[in-house]
Amino acid sequence: MIRPPAVAGQFYESSPSRLSAQVEDCIEAGVEKESAAGIVSPHAGLMYSGRVEGAVYSRIKIPHTFILIGPNHTGLGSPFSIMSSGEWQIPTGKLKIDDNLAKRLKQHCNIIEEDSLAHQMEHSLEVQLPFILHFSSDVNIVPITVMTASLDTCRLVGEALAGVIKDSDYTVTIIASSDMTHFETDPAARKKDKKAIERITAIDPEGLYNTVRDEGITMCGVIPATMMLFAAKKMGAAQSTLIKYMTSGEVSGDYDYVVGYAGVIVK
Repeated sequence: MIRPPAVAGQFYESSPSRLSAQVEDCIEAGVEKESAAGIVSPHAGLMYSGRVEGAVYSRIKIPHTFILIGPNHTGLGSPFSIMSSGEWQIPTGKLKIDDNLAKRLKQHCNIIEEDSLAHQMEHSLEVQLPFILHFSSDVNIVPITVMTASLDTCRLVGEALAGVIKDSDYTVTIIASSDMTHFETDPAARKKDKKAIERITAIDPEGLYNTVRDEGITMCGVIPATMMLFAAKKMGAAQSTLIKYMTSGEVSGDYDYVVGYAGVIVK
């Protein structure tokens, strides 16, 4: 099946030419690219978080397959939902699902269920695609949405991801789609987000999970990020770097009510 775009014209431009220009404006030219085990990338409207996404995608080598993990904002579908066949389409092109890797992941981790309903209206993965397609239309994807999960479940999924990636004879990068603190003042958001980002850059999944919970940080993709960190750690990742951080206030001018955005590369 082909999943059509759900948020074109809302989170990003609906015209192919305008979307290409919008993405191009966020890309950083001439920067060194590196292989990544995983990244953290935000998922707000491109006018707000696009420069953070662009900074991250500009710096990574495009793998054979991206595993995209994002929070389920809609509440539709299963708690851990995967699409293991078909294509995802946006105005600038379409990307094919890596059915082989997706099916192996379902076999390794039976809590991940085949479910397209969770993906129909969800934006957290879709807003990554304009940047991916800017660099390659040949890369494959494996889309996964998640609801809430215990730390043990995050570890289970993360280690299953590491297992199927290690068994693959091609390169795979995990994208954890997440915004940071929501709807606080700019200074408060930055203070809270600094604590979460410190755990991400320490490749400390337990620390991230517990810090977000204990500090009341409204990081919507903490579960995807924790899963990605468990996978990266299992695969031997040794370095995690904050590439760019900003808040929506830098775009809107409203510093009393912001959302934080962080872009991180784990390798």
